[in-house]
Parts: sequence; structure tokens; C-alpha cells
Amino acid sequence: MLVVRAIKADDLDALYVMASQVGSGMTTLKPDMKMMGDRVAIAVASFAETIAPEKRDYMFVMEDTDTGRMAGVCAIKGAVGLEEPFYNYRIGTLVHSSRELDVFTRMETLYLSNDLTGSTELCSLFLHPDYRKGNNGKLLSKSRFLFIAQFPHLFTEKLIAEMRGFQEEDGRSPFYEGLGRHFFKMDFDHVDDLTALGKKSFIAELMPRQPLYVAYLPADAQEVIGKVHVSTAPARRLLEQEGMHFEGYVDIFDAGPVLQARVSELRAMRDSTLATIGAHDDWDDACSADTSNAEPLLVSNTVLSDFRMILSQANPVGGITALSEAEQQLLRCQTGDTVRTLPLNLRKNPHV
Repeated sequence: MLVVRAIKADDLDALYVMASQVGSGMTTLKPDMKMMGDRVAIAVASFAETIAPEKRDYMFVMEDTDTGRMAGVCAIKGAVGLEEPFYNYRIGTLVHSSRELDVFTRMETLYLSNDLTGSTELCSLFLHPDYRKGNNGKLLSKSRFLFIAQFPHLFTEKLIAEMRGFQEEDGRSPFYEGLGRHFFKMDFDHVDDLTALGKKSFIAELMPRQPLYVAYLPADAQEVIGKVHVSTAPARRLLEQEGMHFEGYVDIFDAGPVLQARVSELRAMRDSTLATIGAHDDWDDACSADTSNAEPLLVSNTVLSDFRMILSQANPVGGITALSEAEQQLLRCQTGDTVRTLPLNLRKNPHV
């Protein structure tokens, strides 16, 4: 069975192996043992609440309990840009007109921006290829929303997610080749590695502060602005289902879109509910009922220090939910404990 849980210190080696398979373009998950070790230490301290909320980095792993294998990873950063610069391009518009010549032009531009500084960030989502099937991707991605719904006071009102930008099959980034290389004079992977290590001062030192006209970029660079990597498209759809949307901010290196949402407007904040785990006779009654049409349900415990979440066919009724003994063990819960639940999928007729 699969469980999404708070990361532990002894997950470091498995996390490093996982990061080694990610490839370029995901700056928050690089196969650097020191960086990974530091991050895991911060994550452990985050769940233990021994550091300030804005400095926290909640990392979660998906564990296959049958094999003990790490199947995926995801994370939530409490706030970005408070200790190191956080840059994006904001897509804007400049209008040029001449009444005398009867000319009116509207030009799309890119502005170097720190507008999203201080936002809570969803990041580091990666599911091992062996587990990319069924509802596993949804379970991993949406677990973060259930965590936020349980502990909304730990996060800022604005939530963002930087999506991996488009790359060609050979790893070439058309946007970086059309723009960034002219200023940084190095390969995309090198810039990506420097950013992952927190060495971001070169961005302000080398990038122009004035608006950049999109029309001056090569055609292939223009076409990928706001476009995601092929393997990232499913992740974008999942985030959009939960209430996130694109508002015109893109990554400065690969032009991947930055999705945004207000925490208070997330589906998990609106539709998740608390329920009490019923007694064993409630489980027996649930087993005898027809669950063939039951909707998959995200179920989590309510313990910050040992947060755990599973996918279940349980159907809460009257504030009571029946979980099997195995499910309770995965959540480290027992009869009478409180859990938070959320339908895995959006309701087809939410107003009915």
C-alpha cells in the first residue's frame, strides 16, 4: 500500500537516489548530497516546529509499504524570497502610438520581478516512473492541499507553484537559448545548478532591469513562454483542478508558468471535512455495503509532527468514517481519532 508521510532523517539516501532521476529544470530537487541533507534537516525541524513558519520546508515522501521503497516526493515551502532573491518575469504590455502617423502598436514585454516574494510555494513534485499509474500522481500532488487545509495558519495567503518549462527532447531550452545565454554565457544546466544551490546574485548582476520586448526573441523562444515541460503537463492539470491558475508570471530561465491561488479559495479548504474513525462494527457495516461506485477519498491524520495520508474507499457518513485496521495503521490512528477527508476528484455537479 502507498502512504504519503512527513520525511524523516533516514530517508536521505533514498531521496538522493530519487533526485538523481529528475533531470534538469527542477532546481529544488538536485542530486547534491549536502544540499539534500540540509534540506531534509530543515524539513524535519519544520514538522517538529522548531523553526519559524516562514523558514519551514515541509517535505513529504510517498512510501510503498509493501517494499519500503520511496515512490515519490513533494514539498511545501513556507515562504520564498525572504532570505535569498526570488525572481520571475511578469508578462506585461507596452503601447506605442502616433496620432500623426496613425500607428498604434501593442507590444508584449517581460519585466524582471520580485512580486511573488513571501508566497508559500508548492515544489519538488516527482513520482518515480514505476509508479506513474492509477491515482498515484493525484495522491502525491493533492496530499499537499490536504495538509494546507489542516494547518492553514502555517502558510501565507498566496500560494504559488513554478512549473518546469518546455524543453526539447535533447534537453535544449528554446527560451534560455534565445534570451538567457546572451547574458549568462553558460549552459542551461550550469545556471540551473547554481540556482539550486542558492547562488542567485548573478541574476540581478547580469540580467537587464528594463522591460524586454518579446517580439525581439527568436520565434521558438516566444512560442514556449508559459508552456510546461511535456512530463509536467499532468502536474499542471492537477494543480489547476485544485484552484490554481496562471496569472502571467514565468520562470526567468525556461519561461515555465507560475501558477497561483489564494489559500482560502483552494478546493481543499472548501470541500475537505473532519471525520471520526468509527468502531470496528462500523467497519463491518461498511464492508457489507456496496462500494463499487464509491469515489476515492484522500484521508489524512491531523498530526503535524507525523502527518500521513492515504487513498481510501471509505465513505464518511454523519461525521463518522470506517477505516480498515490496515488503513488505520498506515495513518497511525485508532478508533475515535479525527481524520481529514477530501474527495480525490472534483465533483461533476458540485452544486447538486
